[in-house]
This record gives sequence, C-alpha cells and structure tokens, in this order.
Amino acid sequence: MTEESKAMTRERVAGRPRLLIPQTAGFVYCSGCHEPLVARAIAEALEELGMGDKTIGVFDIGCNSFLLGMLDIDSVLTPHGRPPDMATAIKHVYPDNIVFTVQGDGGLLAIGADPLLGVLTRAEKITIMMLNNAVYGTTGGQMAPTSLVGQKTTTTPEGRDVIKSGFPIHAAEMIATFKGTAYSARGAVNNPYNYERTRKYIKVAFDKQINKAGFSFVEILVACPANWRLSPIDSLKWMEERMIPEFPLGEFKNVDKIE
Repeated sequence: MTEESKAMTRERVAGRPRLLIPQTAGFVYCSGCHEPLVARAIAEALEELGMGDKTIGVFDIGCNSFLLGMLDIDSVLTPHGRPPDMATAIKHVYPDNIVFTVQGDGGLLAIGADPLLGVLTRAEKITIMMLNNAVYGTTGGQMAPTSLVGQKTTTTPEGRDVIKSGFPIHAAEMIATFKGTAYSARGAVNNPYNYERTRKYIKVAFDKQINKAGFSFVEILVACPANWRLSPIDSLKWMEERMIPEFPLGEFKNVDKIE
C-alpha cells in the first residue's frame, strides 16, 4: 500500500466529515457533553445519503442551538419549542429536501408539546431528533419532562417525587404509537458501539423521509456532566446505570408505508 493510499484510508476511517465545520473560534460545549457527537453523526448520515446540499436543519433554543454552527447545511433557529412548526412550513415549500429539527427534551416535550402533537397528528414527513439529557441544560439544570424518579435537580433538590411531579416521559415509545409515524428509535453516543447504532438510526430516519414513508423520530441520550454535578467519566457510568435502564435503546417502530 502506498503512502497516498494509507492517507486516504485514514481519512475514510477517522477523518472529519466534510459537513462538520471545524470549531476554530473556540469550543462552546462543557467538558464531557455529548451533543457535539450528535452533530458528527448527522453529518456522516447526510454524507452517506449524498443529501448535504439538499438538507435544512431547524434548531431550537438551548444547548442544541450551538450545533447550528457545526454543520455545513442550510439552517434556521426558531423560538423555543417551535421547530416542528417551522420544519412543517419548510417541508411544504421544499418537499424534496430533508428537513429535520434538533431539540432538547424540554423544548420538545414541555413548551414544544403542542407543535409536536400537531406534526404527529398530521403525519408530517419531517424528522425530529430529541436530545435527552434528563434536565434543562442551558438554564441551570432544572427538572425536565425526562428527569428520572429520584433525580436531584435545581428544582428537585431532594429528588424527583412522583406524587408532586409524575414520571419521566418515554418519547420514542409514545411517538411510535401514532399512526403516521414511520420510524421511531432511541440511541445514545456514550461509546463507539452506541454511537454507530445511533448514526444508523439517524440515517434510517432520513431515508424514511426521502421515501415519503411518514414522520420519523430519533431520541438520543446525551450526558450533561455540568448539570448532573458529575465528572465526564462518572457521567458515563451514570448513563449506563441509570439512564439507559430507564430509557432502553433500540427501534420502536420501523415501517415503509403507513397502512
């Protein structure tokens, strides 16, 4: 193997995806945050599909909004909780483009619950990606719709109490029950194996949209060491021991046609 071919092989295996923008101005995410890995997974999925120049991302207010500056695609930033509405409008204007949203669990399941219900009811042919870190990340670590029972947050210092606050929402399972959903899955990016599975989930979700099968959804578990009050390493352990047992990984619906 020549030196040139060796370099090409390294680029294919471990090189930066073309659609992932180098962060030369400084890195904005906290140490151990998993959200930048989601940007890489999106970039890789789009490149494999050859759809980088025919994709529009719609981003919410929150930590996820910084991903807008990491992807070399057309993007829009919306008011909090409203990406599904914006994505719906864009998809109707550009029906042949991939249109996806990236939102936090609070932005989608709390303030964004009404727009989410609308796209599910209408079976809009868009893709929603929800980043589940079990807290409100940007505003200080308050309890979110996905916070675990007993989890300590800034608004539940003694732990989430089911009598006062109910139970965490399992979005991927819930969304799979809607008639117009063609695909619903939950992944994580806490290790190489789960990252690869999640990248494939994203690619399948985009493929469902390309083939006009129906609505597609991918929930992604991401660590938030700063608001969990844990080190990046301990956050990985907490995710394995607490989050994944509560939110099991896998595909919950995968159909090619809505009957």
